Amino acid sequence: MFGIEACTVDVEVDVSFGLPGFTMVGLPDPSVRESRDRVRSAIRNSGFEFPEHRVTVNLAPADIRKAGSSFDLPIALGVLAASGVVTRRNVDDVLLLGELSLDGGIHSARGVLPIAAAARRERFGGLLLPRPNHAEAAVVEGLQLYAVRSLDEAVAALNDPASFRARFDPSGDPPPPTRPARQDGDFADVHGQAVARRALEISAAGGHNTLMIGPPGSGKTMMARRVAGILPALVFDEALEVTSIHSVAGLIGAGHGLVTERPFRAPHHTISDVALVGGGQSPRPGEISLAHHGVLFLDEMAEFNRSVLEVLRQPLEEGCVRIARALRTVTFPARFMLIGAMNPCPCGFHGDESRPCRCTPMQIARYASRLSGPLRDRMDLTVTVAALPARELSAAAQSEPSATIRARVEAARHTQIARDGTLNARLHGRTLRARTTLEGEARRMFDVALTRLALTARGHDRVLRVARTIADLAGSATVRTDHLGEALQFRGE
Repeated sequence: MFGIEACTVDVEVDVSFGLPGFTMVGLPDPSVRESRDRVRSAIRNSGFEFPEHRVTVNLAPADIRKAGSSFDLPIALGVLAASGVVTRRNVDDVLLLGELSLDGGIHSARGVLPIAAAARRERFGGLLLPRPNHAEAAVVEGLQLYAVRSLDEAVAALNDPASFRARFDPSGDPPPPTRPARQDGDFADVHGQAVARRALEISAAGGHNTLMIGPPGSGKTMMARRVAGILPALVFDEALEVTSIHSVAGLIGAGHGLVTERPFRAPHHTISDVALVGGGQSPRPGEISLAHHGVLFLDEMAEFNRSVLEVLRQPLEEGCVRIARALRTVTFPARFMLIGAMNPCPCGFHGDESRPCRCTPMQIARYASRLSGPLRDRMDLTVTVAALPARELSAAAQSEPSATIRARVEAARHTQIARDGTLNARLHGRTLRARTTLEGEARRMFDVALTRLALTARGHDRVLRVARTIADLAGSATVRTDHLGEALQFRGE
């Protein structure tokens, strides 16, 4: 796997006379070299004879480092094919993957969905894969699947495909374990906080980034965790991308197919930059890619290491992250909504009327500077979340339920997709100007705001995008003064 793209590897096996040995070439890493002992034991414990000759395995192309345990099954079947157990003509047209256990069983693999897509793209006749991954691979149409539980089943599938297909019935498999329902909660449980709720609705409708600033216990985390519940369901193409990323990361459970819920990722503030954006010796997706088409929530945002936060700047603009290595550059998609929450000061009570702040002005300024200016400039909406009075906390909740808010969000998103083919948060250049033409009082208001708020060019465009989203929520074809005024209200700190 390179990112979420699969690269096919030819496993060539030669069994020749000479001193018994097992040699593997083609840049295998230690995890691949260890397959020698697994392959030998799996073949013998499956009732086949391991050749007492010199076995040479070549993994081509030789200039790409091979990693992972999914080469076990191809190597074992290659050895059996070279020994005459597997009919040779049935090997070349089938893509193989799977990790072997010592008794010949086959474990599930990572990245099966993108591998199945590669098999269809490169016109393989079939895909032989572990049985637990069948539901995931079945998402790709037009590909003959051979889902096997053991090495002897794999041999039978290759030697007599028609008979194997006649016997194979995935409906007889035990049902996969039920995924626990995500407990997003409902906005009806949120007391007060009308301004913050409105900001999150705008954020969900246009795909905008939002920063909430308020004292501890004001409901920032509670509201952020309910945002996923007001987002529309994933469309099929989005679900394919999300499932591919989660498959490469090994997060797709056995027996599960497409991911149908929008991701919600909330990493702890001690996370490293590699874990956040992805990477490693064999690059794997990070939290921002796992949040693709969903929500990335950074609670206590000011407590994150500044170097970790700064790596978000480019993905927030481009919607992807590029990880460069010596021989190859890997690209992971990372189009997510960023929602941040932080306290206004170290003690958390700056601006709270009921509890005094103990921080000095220098401490407050130093704490606020943990979020750099360029990163703050990429937050479309900044909202102050005040602490709720005790009487509102004890009152019965009268807020709108998530279903009602979601209906408005879905309608606004449908308008945006039908008009521009994308969400407002991704509008640029001429398209943005054409959709946010300001006239009369709205133009004069914006000119004054540009000076007073000292907006950058990026801030200028982000205000217009938010105003366009507010207009879409109101069902307006043009951006009016009230839409622009509300967008500017959320631009200040």
